[in-house]
Amino acid sequence: MPKGVEVTVDARVVLRSSGVSVVLDVTAGGLPSVVHWGADLGALTQQDVDTLISASGRPTMSNMVDDGIRLAVLPEHWTGWVGRPGVSGSRRGGDWSPKFSTTALRVDGAAVTDQLIELGSGAVEGEAVDEAAGLGLTVRVELTESGLLRSQATVSNLVDEPYQLDEVVLAYPVPQLASEILDLAGRWAKERVPQRREFTVGTHLRENRKGHSAPDSAYVLHVGTAGFNFAGGEIWAVHTGWSGNHTHYAERMYSGDQVIGGGELLLPGEVVLQRGESYTSPWLYGSYGIGLDAIAQRFHRFLRSRPNHPSTDRPVTINVWEAVYFDHDLPKLVALAEAAAAVGVERYVLDDGWFGARRDDRAGLGDWTVSADVWPDGLHPLINRVNELGMQFGLWFEPEMINLDSDVARAHPEWVMATGGRVPVEARFQQVINLGIPECYAINRDAMLALLDEYNIAYIKWDHNRDLIDAGTAPTGRPGVREQTIAYYRLVDELKAAHPGLEIETCASGGGRVDIEVLLHTDRIWVSDCIDPLERQQMNRWTQQLAPAELLGSHIASGTSHTTGRSHTLNFRAASAVFGHLGIEWDLTIASPEEIDELTAWVAFYKEHRSLLLGGDLIRIDDPDETLSAQAIVAPDRSRAIYSFADVGRSVVVMRGRLRFPGLDPERRYRVIPLMLEKAATVQAPHWWGVEKMSQAEEAAHVTHGAALTFRPTADFGVELTGAALAKVGLLHAPVHPENAVLYLAEAVS
Repeated sequence: MPKGVEVTVDARVVLRSSGVSVVLDVTAGGLPSVVHWGADLGALTQQDVDTLISASGRPTMSNMVDDGIRLAVLPEHWTGWVGRPGVSGSRRGGDWSPKFSTTALRVDGAAVTDQLIELGSGAVEGEAVDEAAGLGLTVRVELTESGLLRSQATVSNLVDEPYQLDEVVLAYPVPQLASEILDLAGRWAKERVPQRREFTVGTHLRENRKGHSAPDSAYVLHVGTAGFNFAGGEIWAVHTGWSGNHTHYAERMYSGDQVIGGGELLLPGEVVLQRGESYTSPWLYGSYGIGLDAIAQRFHRFLRSRPNHPSTDRPVTINVWEAVYFDHDLPKLVALAEAAAAVGVERYVLDDGWFGARRDDRAGLGDWTVSADVWPDGLHPLINRVNELGMQFGLWFEPEMINLDSDVARAHPEWVMATGGRVPVEARFQQVINLGIPECYAINRDAMLALLDEYNIAYIKWDHNRDLIDAGTAPTGRPGVREQTIAYYRLVDELKAAHPGLEIETCASGGGRVDIEVLLHTDRIWVSDCIDPLERQQMNRWTQQLAPAELLGSHIASGTSHTTGRSHTLNFRAASAVFGHLGIEWDLTIASPEEIDELTAWVAFYKEHRSLLLGGDLIRIDDPDETLSAQAIVAPDRSRAIYSFADVGRSVVVMRGRLRFPGLDPERRYRVIPLMLEKAATVQAPHWWGVEKMSQAEEAAHVTHGAALTFRPTADFGVELTGAALAKVGLLHAPVHPENAVLYLAEAVS
């Protein structure tokens, strides 16, 4: 390692994009430090930046370090920072408090030293070293076109003695006016539940030790001004883009400093760096904006810029799980395919139970060959019929899990992840198969590729149904969660590279693996195993805090939910599901003719409007009455929007009054009309709808044909108003029975 490194970097960097400014201080060889992250400051001179830097300098205070704390993106203990350090680790107890000096800086790949660099979106990369500790460091800070701030760090061992790395976390400073914390909680079949608390002195730490970004993870951690909501309040938020163990945290110090941050949660001894080896942290994403919708929209624009992002022409999907479960019968499955095609379905997915000895969840997992007992002619008869009907075919896999009652487990018990010389506790009769072992990885990859080569498979539902407990590598038991996570990404990428156009859904007992990094590799999220529309109103609403609607698997289930036992009208089930990637999870072979006709109408409605529903901007409407869940999808050019007002409970008042329609151009005029009108039993039409009720004879005739309409539009159908009037005054709510929804189309007429 070179000795006596001369520090030459004395730079300032200003990044600006989409209404966000980031000012970085890289002066005097320090690590990049965020001077400002928030509202756009406009053009700044070097003197302006130097003034901002000097203005953040602190006077000498009692019981604090004399020179003041310099808080870098990777916080350093040696500066006097006594919060969570950016790098934790040691060499047999030494070199645990590194002091890095920046020796080189690149902005968008070009080397800089002592000047002001001001640009739009861009990437900053600093190289640093601590000679005494024998450590090298690379810190990357980027501002994306969508205004997302993201950072990443790489730690390298430069000397012969191994370095045990315990943690690398990055952090962003936030001002003291951010006084409240909001993050997410949840569980199986109840994902993405918001929780809010005061931002007090101490550390609000959310650790995820399940080996995947589980339903109870923080998901996105926000801090903001008191009472912030979807439309208002200044908010700063972070998300750790990693699908394995990870952390999010918010920390307020006695000094008044506040930070939010996160990183990978490393298990003891999981990363030990030999000379020349390095560790790279996950990206920490930061989103700033006014209101929670602004935070979400930055994430949405970033994800929509991915090279693998799907178009808005997403195929209507049916998954057969709740129709047949493990009972795979070809005539039944063909009949279901024919019924699905008749209502307009475009993709058919065969779920669990097609392989090995998998007749229930106790055996066969890990044996990725088509069961000759159930499928004597292979999957060809089913797939051929599905394709003849004009639908794509999709198939379920769970490649990271294994039943001990399987051929693979019997042949290779050492491939089961374990530690301590014991078999880990079972969950769903499953263990984890170690994809970090090259031979194990190869067998799984080759088995999946063989199926993709033989059959016309356009889509994989990739499941992950147990936590990684005692997830070590035999025979040592060394932790293997990180290697498992990396192997998962690699396997997904290999399959997609071998079969261009293949789509893969991330599913983990429902919504148990949802994060930006997994979405950089996959194409769809299974939000939850619970398809109850009442629950999905909440789960879809908050899953969209990170992921846009076109990535959310959103299905219409049977009338009675298989997970909650609740019964709902088809109107409510469909009106809730169309605000996502629409699918069906229902045995259509036993649906009534009226249900089939109504479902067909909803599928047609979705196809007509999916470019808007899956490509517009999300607006969630704040309402003081928690029994109302309201949202809109607004076209980027503000030419039209679809609004949903869902009654998720009984209000204490009879009439909710006027409902506002935000998000439109205040200067343009819009015609607002109700969509997919409900049956008279569940809705009372206000005068402004401009409809008349059908006669009993007309209604009976329509029911015969399965139509849901009991109202007939008149010449005065709907109303015309300015966007300003719709947003500031609104229109009278249509009273409906609880657990029902009314949709409206607002379309510009000038």
